[in-house]
Amino acid sequence: MRGTLTLTWILMVCLSQVAVQSQYYSESLPYDPRPVKVTNLHFFLHETLRGKNPTVVMVAQANNTSNDNYSSVPFGTLYAIDDPLKIGPGDNSEVIGNALGLGILAGKNSTTVVMYLDFGFTTGKFKGSSISIFSRNPLIETERELSVVGGRGEFRMAEGHARLKNYFFDGTTVIIEYNVTIIHY
Repeated sequence: MRGTLTLTWILMVCLSQVAVQSQYYSESLPYDPRPVKVTNLHFFLHETLRGKNPTVVMVAQANNTSNDNYSSVPFGTLYAIDDPLKIGPGDNSEVIGNALGLGILAGKNSTTVVMYLDFGFTTGKFKGSSISIFSRNPLIETERELSVVGGRGEFRMAEGHARLKNYFFDGTTVIIEYNVTIIHY
């Protein structure tokens, strides 16, 4: 027994002398600020609500046992979104990317959607880059503002805002004009 205790004590002393080689952090580097870039984008989001090829589909709906909401789209409805982004409002306009994301009807007595959208650009100078928007979107307001909360590629570490303006709505098609100001590095 005494030999085991002595051996254990020797091993503990030896192990305490070994330097730990792996750590969960690296050496801190001095702060070196990069210049800030501001990019302004202008495009149109085209959304199809019904028909053969809708770009917005209902994924889930709350199980309301009463009809307190009196809405055709009740509180808690979740949508998946895959809308094309185009240079102009016309059907023939060049597609520059798409908006993928989710929207949930979050206002009990209003048409407010809380949405997460990733605007991925597939052509031009910003091909392969995207911006992320996560914000409250009061749909019945003609003009509104959403928050840019991130991005990737050219827009890495992005922040900013998107000004939206309803351009066209006919019950099946929605066209929204976007003016986006992005601050990135």
